[in-house]
Amino acid sequence: MSNIKKLAGQTLWYGLSSIAARFINYLLTPYLTFKFTNAQYGEMSTIYAFLPFMNVMVTHGMETAFFRFANKNDKQTVYSNTSISLMVSAIFFSIALILLQGPLATLLQIKSHPEYLSLSAAIIALDALSTIPFAKLRQDGRPIKFATTKFVGIIVNIISIYFFLSICPRLIAKQPNHWIHIFFNPNWAIGYVLLANLLQSSITLLFLFKEFVGFKCKFDGKLWREMMLYGLPLILAGFAGVINETFDRIMLGWWAPVTSIDAAKSEVGIYSACYKLSILITLAVQAFRMGAEPFFFKQSQHINAPITYARVMKFFVIVLCAMFLLVTLYIDVWKYFIRNPKMYVGLKVVPILLWANIFLGIYYNLSVWYKLGNKTIAGAYITLFGAVVTLTINYLFIPRFSYMACAWATFFCYGSMMVVSFMWGQKEYRIPYASKKLVAYMAFVVTLFFMHKGLTSLWQNIIFNLTVATVLMFVYILFILLVERKEFKNLPVVGKFIK
Repeated sequence: MSNIKKLAGQTLWYGLSSIAARFINYLLTPYLTFKFTNAQYGEMSTIYAFLPFMNVMVTHGMETAFFRFANKNDKQTVYSNTSISLMVSAIFFSIALILLQGPLATLLQIKSHPEYLSLSAAIIALDALSTIPFAKLRQDGRPIKFATTKFVGIIVNIISIYFFLSICPRLIAKQPNHWIHIFFNPNWAIGYVLLANLLQSSITLLFLFKEFVGFKCKFDGKLWREMMLYGLPLILAGFAGVINETFDRIMLGWWAPVTSIDAAKSEVGIYSACYKLSILITLAVQAFRMGAEPFFFKQSQHINAPITYARVMKFFVIVLCAMFLLVTLYIDVWKYFIRNPKMYVGLKVVPILLWANIFLGIYYNLSVWYKLGNKTIAGAYITLFGAVVTLTINYLFIPRFSYMACAWATFFCYGSMMVVSFMWGQKEYRIPYASKKLVAYMAFVVTLFFMHKGLTSLWQNIIFNLTVATVLMFVYILFILLVERKEFKNLPVVGKFIK
């Protein structure tokens, strides 16, 4: 139990700061859906769907390789190798992206603004250079510096976006000859979102300057080759993972069953905004990944590691199921997170995407077997399989079902990856997961969801909807506490209230 407490502490610190960093996109959703049209929001979503592809190439698996090799080799040498490798790749890919911005802008249907990709190249480079300093902070157990740096970047982003999208237009409206005209263009709204992101990345790297330059410029070619052999399969896995996570927006823009490019961008905007409502699951998974990855590598040296991994999985699934109910049962409240009522038509994708992200979280938990066993190529194969599922379903069904096809493609993609990883992993590295119990918990949650749908369909009343939701939420909590009574009694704080 002490190991799980330790993981919980790491997840709390690193997770909260990482959640805050990612939460910026969600926190700005009400503001940006209010400021932008559906088509503008869709165009912005398309750009941010493309950025992760380049990020995977630039980082080339070095973050995970850093954690893997820092535990078995000289940390300074590992840090030096990864830092130098990332510097070279950041320069190379940024130049390539700038040179190819014209054709790429046409491909992404933003050919009137190819400069967006130049800004994107700078963002990718700066974020890549921050990757290993952040990883070192996690490895060294320095959550305060980690969290502070993330938080400062967030504040810079929020202030910058508000300045460009609200204050500047207001000043110009009051004074048509205001000096802000020198740099401000009302038709460049999405560009200012990217510019704010660039400012955030710059400030973040500045705060990490000590870590960024804090290594001896010593390059070990043999160790680097070993790290690349370990990390290269992660490029395939990461690239396929990005296809699974974001490429559906780009495909939706190409093949949505509408009659114009702006209408297609509008479909992308609706889907992207409603996707944000899977916020709790997405951020919980992100927090778990940040805390769990270094923990799993360190825990692997203990004889009871498999038992610890199994218990972590159980608590993880219990929490995610609770979050699923919290969002779906109270969707009448969560929907106001989107300030554009025209986007509410896409709310039907939310439960599907929530389950898809639960499957993804379980998959990340399961992935411990191939990361510990130096079999990262297995992770690449599994993720590539998921990418094939994603591309196939989207290609066949987007022209007919629009963003609903994207949602179901994500569901089946992550679901199939979860199943394959579990079956394969149990043969390679046996972990005593409580599989039947966890499946039962998930089935119980789905039953509660449909009970809510059925009862609320009888009477369309917001008070009644929320009352039924609260009762069903209480039923789930009571059920879990009864079944897992012994486990929860051993937990701090919570255990005091369980007899």
